[in-house]
Amino acid sequence: MKKVAIGCDHGGYELKETLKVYLTELGYEYLDFGCKAGESVDYPDIAFLVGETVATNDDYVGIMIDGVGIGSGMVLNKIPGVRGAVCWDLSSVINSKEHNNANVLSIGGQFIGEGLAKQLVKTWLETEFAGGRHDRRVTKIMEIESRFLHR
Repeated sequence: MKKVAIGCDHGGYELKETLKVYLTELGYEYLDFGCKAGESVDYPDIAFLVGETVATNDDYVGIMIDGVGIGSGMVLNKIPGVRGAVCWDLSSVINSKEHNNANVLSIGGQFIGEGLAKQLVKTWLETEFAGGRHDRRVTKIMEIESRFLHR
């Protein structure tokens, strides 16, 4: 079973706390990187911890929640081995896994309600990578990343 590295900034704290309960209901283990009690933090610090865990441990996928999801998505995609997807609806969540084999989901705690967030997370966790022609494309993404690791 996959484990979930989850984190947030102050803009995603309430939603993160809700999703932690939901992850437990779904039978997932999680590792919470904060923030704690909604204190003001810089999302790059938390997104890095979530992404680092996913990049260095095949047992983990990640969920990051900031105000909108975009900033954390940018940070996550700087970490080699992370394929972070900023998603806002069921179509983007399904596509991110089926076509792009995303291993971290980034969402906006100030723009996505609790009900939709639960649907997004459950769908994202349950959607499988389709492989096939998409495997070739994901391989190209990772090859592009590797070109910049040797500079």
